[in-house]
Amino acid sequence: MNALNTIQPGTVLLRARLLLERLGPLACAVLLLAALALAGWAWLLPQRAAQAAWMAQPLPVPTALVSAPPPPSANQNLADFYAALGEQRYAEQQVKILFGLAAKAGLTLSQGEYKLNYDKASRVGSYQIILPVKGAYQAIWQFTLEALRNMPFAALDELSFRRDQIADPQVEARVRLTLYLKDDAMVAQP
Repeated sequence: MNALNTIQPGTVLLRARLLLERLGPLACAVLLLAALALAGWAWLLPQRAAQAAWMAQPLPVPTALVSAPPPPSANQNLADFYAALGEQRYAEQQVKILFGLAAKAGLTLSQGEYKLNYDKASRVGSYQIILPVKGAYQAIWQFTLEALRNMPFAALDELSFRRDQIADPQVEARVRLTLYLKDDAMVAQP
């Protein structure tokens, strides 16, 4: 009989056990980790090859190219800018609107400061309004946001608060708005 046919499974297991005892637990752990790493590498290698083949495929060509709309012309931008401005002849009415919004919010308005400027080069006027207001903190914010909502051509330049005592529910604030206005000659033009 051949020697390979006479090997008993019990003999193989005994020899493997004796070899492992001779190597020690640290060497056995290293051999186990090396076998796991080799198995992992053998499992990942075909997947990486498939991924590389998929990435090498060309992208599909779009059937129709989508282009962005052309940008507006400089004249259109300028026309949009002037259309967004308020009218200078109604500047005092805007102040009345501010006083109405303050009354609606329950605020007390003192005498304000008003200053009208005009830039001849751009033909844009600016009407600066400084209003000292007194009331609840939330009401002051509500008034300021409503003013900006009602006058989209206004800019909030400053909003500062002052309270005399920490427990005082009334806050004094200084609201500085600038209204950007087009002159009456521009309004008459088509």
